[in-house]
Amino acid sequence: MEPVTERDLRASFVNCSRGEARRLALPRDFTGLPWDDLDFLGWRDPRAPERAYLVAERGGRPTGIALRAASGAPRGFTARSMCSLCLTTRTGGAVSLMTARRTGEAGRQGNSVGRYLCGDLDCSLYVRGTKRSVAGGDLEESLSLEDRVARIRVNLHAFLDKVTG
Repeated sequence: MEPVTERDLRASFVNCSRGEARRLALPRDFTGLPWDDLDFLGWRDPRAPERAYLVAERGGRPTGIALRAASGAPRGFTARSMCSLCLTTRTGGAVSLMTARRTGEAGRQGNSVGRYLCGDLDCSLYVRGTKRSVAGGDLEESLSLEDRVARIRVNLHAFLDKVTG
């Protein structure tokens, strides 16, 4: 992903008001992000953990969506869940149901799209192996890195198409 400025990032949001985009908390260490390793920029709002944001390049421009995360898994929850973007599995509630209000008339009618996503939205780093699950037990894949990156991008664009379509 190409680096984006704060101004471009805030202007990229398609499913929230300009005021909401102006008030959102930027990701920690925004200026030091590993842009070359990101297929999209995703983060949770540290002031409101149920809020999350995702910004991806589409058509040469950043497109951002605001997400709402479901409350966490019950204490002691150990079942594995799979992220619908990167297809990595996590335990202990590290995958969360996140919903995005749709754009246009569908969004005005209250329609949303939900997907199970890595709770920290670091899918790009998990795919590249630069970040590992804290709980351990990551499953190894036989696909090449190039194929895993292509897959996450296809899944990401399909999700964005559902939100904006």
